[in-house]
Amino acid sequence: MHLRKVLIAALLALSFSSLRAQEPKITVLNPKGTPPPIRLVPMAPRLDTLDGKTVYFVDVRYVGADTFLKEMMSWFSTNRPKVKLEFRQKAGAYAENDPQLWEEIRQKGDAVVMAIGH
Repeated sequence: MHLRKVLIAALLALSFSSLRAQEPKITVLNPKGTPPPIRLVPMAPRLDTLDGKTVYFVDVRYVGADTFLKEMMSWFSTNRPKVKLEFRQKAGAYAENDPQLWEEIRQKGDAVVMAIGH
């Protein structure tokens, strides 16, 4: 009885392996490709002082970031009253671009604090 089960299992295995041998082969390409070269961007020079400067606090809509930024702005209001503070929420989701906001900051801002999460 045991030998008969082994023979049946062997025949089934052979029939399945012959079915697999008849399946067409496919070619798979590596999806990583070649990454583009990294463009190095230097850091902005540090400001000598924040007095008389405009600092933008930008919330990219990470959970709780707006509360954190407003707390920072409260500290600045108390401890650095000569700094002009601007709070903005970025349009769209985290990874989406907001060209209007970036242009506003380029034209009117001197520094930016962004709450991008962990």
